Amino acid sequence: MKLITHNMLTSHVKGVTKGYPLLIKATEVQVSEVEFNPEFLSRMIPKLEWGVLVQAADSLGHLNDLPNELAPEHEKDEEFLRRVHRVLLEVEVMEGSLQCPESGHQFPITKGVPNMLLSEDES
Repeated sequence: MKLITHNMLTSHVKGVTKGYPLLIKATEVQVSEVEFNPEFLSRMIPKLEWGVLVQAADSLGHLNDLPNELAPEHEKDEEFLRRVHRVLLEVEVMEGSLQCPESGHQFPITKGVPNMLLSEDES
């Protein structure tokens, strides 16, 4: 699961009113090179919850790869975009889980894919 995906996921456990952001509990993290696309990043960055991304990067030991604050005119700053690219698209949680901040429900991550399905009594 890439951090761009994590930034958009929320818990839908029955009765949960605050299911975001999900806590990452990674047991295996992989970093793989992905082609840099500054136009894509410039369009995506305004859609992200920046604080959640910083928190996720920190939990995976990649906070040094990411500035704590969104740079002004970030779309023109290639170094900034490359750092964001690394965290959003190259760092991937391969194994572990996501935990609902309210209910504590664990969603497993297997082979990089988070399983957000709930049983009937949970949904």
